[in-house]
Amino acid sequence: MNGTIIVDNVTVEGATLATAQVESIEADETEQWIHLQFTWSGKPFSLDVAESDRVYDLKAALMSLTNVPPERQKILGLVKGKLPTDDERIGDLKLLSGKKFTLVGTPEGHEIKDPHELEFLPDVVNDLDVDFTADPAAAAEYINDQRNRRKVEQHTKKLKPNLINPLREGKRLLVLDIDYTILDTKPLTSGALPPQECARPGLHEFLEAVYPHYDICIWSQTSWMWLEAKLVELGMLGGIRSYRIAFVLDKTCMFTVFSKRNGQPYKHSVKALKIIWNHFPQYGPSNTIHVDDLGRNFALNPREGLKISAYKNAHTQAAMADRELAKVARYLVHLANSHPDFRKANHSKWKDVVKSLPQ
Repeated sequence: MNGTIIVDNVTVEGATLATAQVESIEADETEQWIHLQFTWSGKPFSLDVAESDRVYDLKAALMSLTNVPPERQKILGLVKGKLPTDDERIGDLKLLSGKKFTLVGTPEGHEIKDPHELEFLPDVVNDLDVDFTADPAAAAEYINDQRNRRKVEQHTKKLKPNLINPLREGKRLLVLDIDYTILDTKPLTSGALPPQECARPGLHEFLEAVYPHYDICIWSQTSWMWLEAKLVELGMLGGIRSYRIAFVLDKTCMFTVFSKRNGQPYKHSVKALKIIWNHFPQYGPSNTIHVDDLGRNFALNPREGLKISAYKNAHTQAAMADRELAKVARYLVHLANSHPDFRKANHSKWKDVVKSLPQ
């Protein structure tokens, strides 16, 4: 029994982040691939990995072939000594094509799990967040990383967008996070509070205010089955409100990137807007804004990101007094009316802009 994973070798446009703007560049690097062979449970397998891939990607490829999760994998004979950490580049391992190794590990079972045991809640620890707008040079490195550009292309090909409502000519695009951005996820998923009481105050009014100017995409770091249930329970889908959600993306459209936090390797998921732009070319950096409570989700699009405070502890007095969405709505309407090209706006200063607007 043989298995082979070969990812399309496609070079795509990257972007370099200058202090004032993001400029597109053509990728001039040629991806180098390494052919590896391994045995697991007495069976031979083979796979190809790119030099720009990380050890993390190798482990993911091994799992796709054997169903052995990374935490159970023992990779013997690939390198001398201990296998490097997940963020190490495959090219830095100095592997020769045709290298053979052995994988040891027990595959994951296919048993049905209780929903509460499933990994459907996003990683929402804000103290581990990263501000990619604060370091343009570092942001440019992630944007131009050959692996990241290839991942964007792969996820573009994999995505089959399903329009819930038609896109409207001449509208901008609002990409909106859901968990802890427009609702308190914990009491919703646990059933501690009714759905309406988990929503951030002014949610529907916010969406109604921006809808005349923006097509709305919901992008959540959860799986579709849970995401759909949340949106229906909140009355955002199938409701009678005067706004419509154009399309929805879940965690399958995200991928892991490797950056640094306080000088240390840091691994996290990212929402790459270019995946959307590749499918819907009427949108791009000039007319797209991404609202999220986690700045690290903007890693590949720092200039298009607008970070707002996380919404938690719904039903407390402080949470019920929250007016963040009303302020964001004022900013987005102002942005649509005053900036034909969003690239000329600095979204990190959005609160200052709102304060300067007439009441």
